[in-house]
Amino acid sequence: MNILVTGATRGIGKSIAEQLKCSGNSIFAVGRNEGLLKAYENYLVCDLADKGDLEKLGIYIQNSKIDVLINNAGEYVYSPIENINYEELEHIVKVNLEAPVYLISKAVTYMKQQGWGRVVNIGSISGVMGEANASLYSASKSGLIGVTKALALELAEFGITVNTINPGWVDTEMGNSSANDGDWTKEEIVQCIPQKRFVTPDEVAGMVKYLISDDAKGVTGQSVNLCAGLSVGC
Repeated sequence: MNILVTGATRGIGKSIAEQLKCSGNSIFAVGRNEGLLKAYENYLVCDLADKGDLEKLGIYIQNSKIDVLINNAGEYVYSPIENINYEELEHIVKVNLEAPVYLISKAVTYMKQQGWGRVVNIGSISGVMGEANASLYSASKSGLIGVTKALALELAEFGITVNTINPGWVDTEMGNSSANDGDWTKEEIVQCIPQKRFVTPDEVAGMVKYLISDDAKGVTGQSVNLCAGLSVGC
């Protein structure tokens, strides 16, 4: 399969790309760091917040016959609402919500033609539960869940499934940085997670691998919480 992964150079995206590559798939990697992208045969340097770059990626998708689209790239802002400025609002919405919707719009034409396709969006448990001082992030990820449900209905008859995975705290550079930016230490956060641990990137990649398989053909429009129990309470 031809699989495009955004944010493929680190963290969750890197684990997804590496696991799916090991399964014999052709990976089309997207990110901002060309040096790291060169680890893949097919890649495109792209800043999802840049309209020109995003349109270039849309053309790339249309020309590459993508079977599976993994919208993984995302950005996080931790700030009280009164300190948010317009530029931050615009940037987060562009990267976390507008870009995934645009890329899906470019990928589904080929998927419809072949009567098969998979879209997996990487959301966040913050889009399910909300997160104080991360309202922009929570809102954008919540919007992604709404898009997933709507597009699952729209595309079901074409053999295309659309799902979102909502990781909790993940042991990545971004996850650890987010923990350091907040009001609690990583150790204090872990104590609030029922399994007393951060999720690993490989766990998210494993869920992606399942959702794009034929075993999961009946799973669509779903919001899967992969959060070590965080969504059900402390």
